[in-house]
Amino acid sequence: MPALYIMIPAALLLVGVALYVFFWAVDSGQYDDLEGPAHSILFDDQDPRHQAAIEARSAPAAADQDRPPRA
Repeated sequence: MPALYIMIPAALLLVGVALYVFFWAVDSGQYDDLEGPAHSILFDDQDPRHQAAIEARSAPAAADQDRPPRA
């Protein structure tokens, strides 16, 4: 019985922390786009119509000169 005096407040504290983290994630936009990352792996990065390809092209070209070409 004395263990319940410790376990019940500990469980309530754990639930409170979990709820805080969940609502923080929702407020920070973690769940805004659930399908975008899943669909982005289906597109080739070299496709000019794909947003990642557009962003990669706008990166500095000097970083690409140090790396060998990809096969």
